[in-house]
Amino acid sequence: MSEVVEHLAELTGFRDRDVMDVTLVSALRDLVEPLSVAIFRLVGEAGQERWLTRARLVGDAAVASADSVWAERLPSAHSHPDRLDCMHERHVLQRREGEHWLTLFPIATEREVVGVLEIESCEKLKNSDQRLVGSILRIYHNFQGLLDYSERDTLTGLLNRKTFDESFLKAVGNGSPISAIEQADDGRRHEGQRPSYWLGVIDIDHFKRVNDSFGHLIGDEVLLLLSRLMRNTFRFHDLLYRFGGEEFVVLMRCTDELDAAQAFERLRLNTEAYQFPQVGHITVSIGFTPVRPEDSPASAFERADRAVYHAKSAGRNQVQSHAALLAMGLMQEPAKLSAVELF
Repeated sequence: MSEVVEHLAELTGFRDRDVMDVTLVSALRDLVEPLSVAIFRLVGEAGQERWLTRARLVGDAAVASADSVWAERLPSAHSHPDRLDCMHERHVLQRREGEHWLTLFPIATEREVVGVLEIESCEKLKNSDQRLVGSILRIYHNFQGLLDYSERDTLTGLLNRKTFDESFLKAVGNGSPISAIEQADDGRRHEGQRPSYWLGVIDIDHFKRVNDSFGHLIGDEVLLLLSRLMRNTFRFHDLLYRFGGEEFVVLMRCTDELDAAQAFERLRLNTEAYQFPQVGHITVSIGFTPVRPEDSPASAFERADRAVYHAKSAGRNQVQSHAALLAMGLMQEPAKLSAVELF
């Protein structure tokens, strides 16, 4: 019992989801002693979902392996039908796999089932072990819910402003080492060109008119529907934030400025074409900037925000690149800004 308590204390001792998943598979490896234990999440757009390995431990391996969230080649959802059955039926699934047994447990959030925990063992997992795993998963689920409450905007479900600094630095890796969760399945770290990240700020045009004309409940519905358009427009691993009011932020990784501009233009067009109940059509102004190696969260945000201001001054309902505005001489480099000054 003391060993279980120690693992539960470690599991709930972190506010980092990646570390939590590694801690969960480590705990179950020690408690159940399986051949392997892994967490798989279903990610991607409807009809194109794929399996992302969040954390996987095999045998006595010291380090958990995982897929990068930026991975382009992930197994399709239908390549593992048992995982889909486990999620859809929301119950434990056991089956024989050659000489071994697989036991699948659904992993749920407050809103939906998002993945499975898969345990491979020599023998069929005993009922007592199933109950133990189920109990630990309930604690894991409850703690994930607490993280959602503290990290996400209550209206839209997007990340909230207070999580921006930490998730920005973690995503772009400014001065931070590569963690175990970022390693490939073979355990090796991938070297290569530093990836390009882009930060965009999105502001709803004339949102005050919506609130004044239709009331704040309709205004809230517009914000909620826009957040859904954002989820449908951007990729599952792009970080989407609501900063408050009608202001939203996107942090994403793209090959170049053209890719970033096209992504933000898609959102602008999708928003312009959407029929919002009672309100009709609205538009958004968007500014974006590349994230520089020396950037703080505040300095990158400040440049994108200046590009939004330019978009609004130039007539609204448009996407403006801070880098392009600099190149055309329409904007000057801002003075250096510390994180304390903005956030």
